Amino acid sequence: MKEIIQGAGIFAWPLLFCSIVAIFIICERLYASRKRAVLPPDLVDAILEGKPFSGGRGSVLGRVLEFSEMHRHDEAAVKAFARLEINRMERGFVFLEIIISVAPLLGLLGTVTGLLQVFATLGTSGTAIPDPSQFTSGIALALTTTVMGLAIAIPSVVGSGYLQRRVETYAAEIDSLLERIHARVNQP
Repeated sequence: MKEIIQGAGIFAWPLLFCSIVAIFIICERLYASRKRAVLPPDLVDAILEGKPFSGGRGSVLGRVLEFSEMHRHDEAAVKAFARLEINRMERGFVFLEIIISVAPLLGLLGTVTGLLQVFATLGTSGTAIPDPSQFTSGIALALTTTVMGLAIAIPSVVGSGYLQRRVETYAAEIDSLLERIHARVNQP
């Protein structure tokens, strides 16, 4: 591991920072978007069975239901509040998208820098054979930064896609539950 970081040169630090931030965002969003924190089964069952709501007040659905109780006849306001809660579940996604874009570009920048080092040694040595240590360090920089950039971006793409799909599913479920609530409120 130490050799990889040394091989990446100065580009190792921003790439390591990107990887730490990506891991943190993915783990934190996985924890925050667990089913019990968003759609507690007791609240969902109460809505489906037409019973009074109880429990789950700290969850996303619980906060939406509290708002809905205060604004019973303003369906648009309740839907807007639900959208704000969905937006809160998407917190950090923009940084994950930035990392997905920046990590491979940092890798590419390291590749170009490494290749420039290699070609610079070819032109200055005056002989046909370059200095092996400079040549290998330039190639190591080129290959290591590319690998690190891709190794950060690929899992970040997977995590981002999974989390976005999870939030979309929750949004559809919340919307469906709100339709049931509003249908019950508007019954004669």
